[in-house]
Amino acid sequence: MSTETVKSTSAGSSSGPGASKTTPPNRPSKTVNALTSGRLPKWAMPVLVLASFVASFLIFLGIWAADPEGKPLINVVEQTGNLTIGYNWGGFLALGGVIFIVVGWLMSRIVEGARQAANRFVQSLVVTAFVLALIPLASLITILFINGLPGLVDPDFFLHDSSRPGERGGLHAIVGTLLITFFTSLITIPIGIFTAVYIVEYGRGGRLTKAITFFVDVMTGIPSIVAGLFAFALFMLFTQTFGGDLTTVRAGIVGSIALMVLMLPTVVRSSEEMIRLVPQELREASYALGVPKWLTIVKVVLPTCLAGLVTGVLLAIARVIGETAPLLVAAGMSINMNTNPFGGVMSSLPTFVYQQWNFTTAEGNQLAWAGALVLLLIVVVLNAIGRVVSYYFSPRGSR
Repeated sequence: MSTETVKSTSAGSSSGPGASKTTPPNRPSKTVNALTSGRLPKWAMPVLVLASFVASFLIFLGIWAADPEGKPLINVVEQTGNLTIGYNWGGFLALGGVIFIVVGWLMSRIVEGARQAANRFVQSLVVTAFVLALIPLASLITILFINGLPGLVDPDFFLHDSSRPGERGGLHAIVGTLLITFFTSLITIPIGIFTAVYIVEYGRGGRLTKAITFFVDVMTGIPSIVAGLFAFALFMLFTQTFGGDLTTVRAGIVGSIALMVLMLPTVVRSSEEMIRLVPQELREASYALGVPKWLTIVKVVLPTCLAGLVTGVLLAIARVIGETAPLLVAAGMSINMNTNPFGGVMSSLPTFVYQQWNFTTAEGNQLAWAGALVLLLIVVVLNAIGRVVSYYFSPRGSR
């Protein structure tokens, strides 16, 4: 039988009326990725946050309404003029966060699966912790502006001190804070950065480096009052040795030395970490061109980590600019203007706030709040200056 006959016979047998139909091949089914199959819409979490806190608010509002004592929701104390709220705001925020975390996890577990539910749970914890950390900061800034702005509106605050009768200003405290902080930075920043350079570039884990690191860590935990006592005792010893007047020991420079003890560990540690982040390849490339080590540090290492150095220095300044206890001991407090940091008591904004608050009068409290707000604004301005410096002096690639 020929090949054509076999083909025709098979074709006829398959096309007959009684022939069974051949099953077409199975098409591959559409694969489903279990990791991306179910997704909550983007608006689900923001709506859940709002719903959680609304539910918490209503719950605590019902608790307040059911209180048999009937405390007013908002009350102003006549003696002090302070505003008191009878609503449990802390419980409201805590319960809202718990509802958001639990309900968000359940929704994600049902729709997206266990893997995404675990991710949502950790993400909710992080967001809740961030919000809880932000609340005290926002509350503090709000209270400072509400209570401090009326004192700043008065131009006499920036034009007069408190020495003359009938004049209550804070100019002497602002000048004292700027001078003490300037001399503190002038002494501390070079010592701290040079110490960090030695630890990273020259020490290389030697005994002296380990000793310096140990004592820097110890200085980090020194109480601020101890730093003030140290500076006061040091200058008293010098005054007694050279036969000076013991009544003139308190001065602005003594306060600067006390703040230096507190500021130095922060500068050393932050500068050390920033210098360590500079890639070793940059140093080796500079050495390969014949550049000496000291010039490599000045021209390559320090400019590369300048932004981090400035940030660390500003953090150290913000750490010490509001210290009160060491300045009370070392620099004292006064109502007179003193622009000489090497002679006489010099007031500062922290001691000014403490002094005015002790008057327990409406005018004194207003000046205290104004001084605290000015202190905050000085820190903000210093940080803005640091950002500008780090932007224009850092390497071009990091801008």
